[in-house]
Parts: sequence; C-alpha cells; structure tokens
Amino acid sequence: MTRHAPSWSVSYGRSWLRNSLHACIACGLLAATLAVAGATLDAAEPPNVICILVDDLGYGDLSSYGADDLRSPHIDRLIASGMRFDNFYANCPVCSPTRASLLTGRYPELVGVPGVIRTHPENSWGELAPDAVLLPEVLGRAGYQTAIVGKWHLGLAAPNRPQDRGFDLFHGYLGDMMDDYYNHRRHGINYMRRGDAEIDPTGHATDLFTEWSCDYLRAQRDAAKPFFLYLAYNAPHTPIQPPADWLEKVTRRAPNMPPQRAALVALIEHLDAGIGQIMETLGETGLASNTIVIFTSDNGGQSNVGANNGPLRDGKQSMYEGGLKVPFGAVWPGHITAGTRNDTIALTMDLFPTICAAVRAEFEHPIDGRSILPLLLGQEGAQPERDLFFHRREGGTRYGGLTINAMRRGSWKLLQNSPFAPLELYNLASDPREEKDLATTEPKRFNEMSAALRVQIQRGGAVPWQPTTRRDAR
Repeated sequence: MTRHAPSWSVSYGRSWLRNSLHACIACGLLAATLAVAGATLDAAEPPNVICILVDDLGYGDLSSYGADDLRSPHIDRLIASGMRFDNFYANCPVCSPTRASLLTGRYPELVGVPGVIRTHPENSWGELAPDAVLLPEVLGRAGYQTAIVGKWHLGLAAPNRPQDRGFDLFHGYLGDMMDDYYNHRRHGINYMRRGDAEIDPTGHATDLFTEWSCDYLRAQRDAAKPFFLYLAYNAPHTPIQPPADWLEKVTRRAPNMPPQRAALVALIEHLDAGIGQIMETLGETGLASNTIVIFTSDNGGQSNVGANNGPLRDGKQSMYEGGLKVPFGAVWPGHITAGTRNDTIALTMDLFPTICAAVRAEFEHPIDGRSILPLLLGQEGAQPERDLFFHRREGGTRYGGLTINAMRRGSWKLLQNSPFAPLELYNLASDPREEKDLATTEPKRFNEMSAALRVQIQRGGAVPWQPTTRRDAR
C-alpha cells in the first residue's frame, strides 16, 4: 500500500498482497533487457492484461488529479498502485480515432479513421483499413485469449466488428454513444451484442459492462491461456445519466453544487465504483499478481456538460490541451513500482507496443507508437524526443468535412483548432494554458513545424477513409 492510496475493501487488499507475495516467490527477480524494438521480459509466466478505457473523462475529473468536488477512490487507488503519467495524451480529441490508435499502434488517419464513425454514412468520418493489424490479432498469435467488453466504435457491421478483427469474445456495444444508458439504443437502433448476436439486456450500461467483465475474470480463474481484456466503458460520455441513487448521494453531500455538475460527478463516481468491482474481482480470483492493468481516457472531458479539465484550456473536440491530455496509470505488481510518477510525453498509440513488449508478442509490420515499458519498469535512460501529431476530420458547420491538426515538438505545440483559422504556436513549458500565441514572434520555429505538420497531413491524406460504396455516391 502507498501513502497515496485510499482504503479498499479488506478482501481485495489481502488478496492483492497475498498474490504479490506469491508472484515474488514463483517468479523471482524480474530480468529486463532492452532491444531496438523496446523492452522484452524474461518472466516465468506471461502476464494477463486489462486495458480500461473510459469515455470523455476530463484531466481534472479524478480526485487524484485535483478534483475537490468528487470522490474517485477506486481509480485513485489503481493509479497509486503503479505508475502515473502526468503528460499522457489521447491520439485524438474524439472517440473513434483514439480507439483505432490504441488497437493498431498507429496514427488513426493512417488506418482510415481520421474522425468519428457513426450510423449515418453522410455523418461518418472513418472506415477501419482492411489491412490494419489489431492488437488482439498479435496477442492471439502469442497464445492469448482476447476479449472486449463495452464500447467498440470502430465499425457497425462485417467485416469491422470486434470478432472480425481478432477478438475471441465481444460482449458490448458496437456504436458510438448511447441515447440512453438504460435502453442502449442509438437512433432507435439496438447495437448491443454478444458476439454477433443482438441482445437486449436490462440495466445501466456501466453496471452491465462491469458485471460482464467480472464474469469474464471469474471464467479465467483456471484458464489455460493468459488473457487480454479490453474494457471500454461509455461513461462518462453524454447523455449525463447517472443512476438516481448515485445522483442523490452527490446532491445530499453537496446541495449547492450546480445540477449539471452534480449529474456528471455522480456518473463518474458510479463508474469509479464499477472499476472498484473489477479490481476486487481480480483480487478474489487470484489473478491480480500477474495482471497488468492500464487505465486511461479516450479524450478530454466535454466542457459544456460540466467536465473539469483541470488547468488545461478547452476540452473534448479541441486541439488545445484540455481536449487531448488525459489521466493515465499502469499497474503490474512486482514489476511497476507503486506510487511512482513520470512526466514523459506518451500517447494512446504507445500502448500497442508496450503491451506487446510486456507479453513478448512479436510483430513485424510498421507502427507509429513506441513502447513505454522501460519507463514503467523504472529503467534508466530518457527516451529520445519525437514529433507527435494529432488529427481530426469532422463535418458540420464548424468543420465542413475538413480537418483540424496539432503537433508537439518538445515543449512547443503548433495547432489549428478550426480549419478556417490560422495556425497557432505555443510554448507549453512557459505557457501551459496556451494563452500567448507565438506564431509571429517565432517565425523560424513556426515554419519548421508547419512543414513537418504538412508532411504528416499528406501521409494521412493518402489513406482511404470511406467505404468503397460511398466513393461514387451522389
């Protein structure tokens, strides 16, 4: 236990400690070597992996990240049990592209997902590339059972459903957002599935995804294969619809809290409780000692529904920091030191090579992400700097089917937050709130970064992102 950790249930704490001790006895000391492709581990048993991706959680919407009006003890404990990153970025300020990056290790526009995939073709801005190699495919070849519970959002029909793209099991929601957390419809369509079968379960989506994940973990107690579980909650995405009893708890505790904020706080606290159940079950099943747990969000919080993005500018949909910077924590008992922090800049796409390195899963195709496993394991040496790019295509009057873009080079950030506005340049080291545009006072840097950004935009522009059936549409 670390000094940062709030109290957990006794059963979880004991099982975590017991399993950690068993792991130390069984596995001995961790031996790690660095290779050109990243870190590989010499471990007695390959670890299980749980990747928890939440939806639209603001950088400041956890008590461990500065929120003083909500309580998130379970997520706080998860993060405090391993390493926290303070400069972790989503690959995009909206849903589908970030999910594509997580599962492919690539910039999303390079796998055909520059924007949000939706029900109606005229408002859908991506089609997952048929030749994109997804993480479950690579892990499956390495002997893993792979499962996704929750929100998919990378395709609504064959050949782009989860089990078409490498997952052994899918229990969740194909679509983007739900119009109601209880009836699970979008535009009147039921996108809830178990495998390929349509299902119509009863209950709040957060509770269902928690329950199904716990059932999956119990089923893995004595499984012959290690597992990869991708748990993608749709909370706290709109509609801001917490269960009534959770909203009552918040309003009773803070009667003067604005109603909009109270509803979002209740939805986040309900989500936090669900993640607590996941971790409790992981301990009860004896799986905790050799399971990597990763937690992050797909983009920043939505400001106009009450999200808190801490000291950052703007929120979801924006190329300013509040749209891109997200909480991140990784836990691996016996390997990642509890209570540690890292300020290295990393992105969602880095999780693909990181997970592969941790489980010794090999791949040969090119990716854009870089393993952060050496950092997680506390190995010496800083990673070399790299240019990082952010891209989003969208319709409507705000974007007109065009793109917004950003890049980071060290502490410098270049961005265009509207396709109809000029590029802006900020030094995040001296101006973390992005208030002083230096585009005209730093012409050399501006020109160099603009040129690099154009090259990346051209790379993405070469990749088709619509179904072939749309390319001759009238």
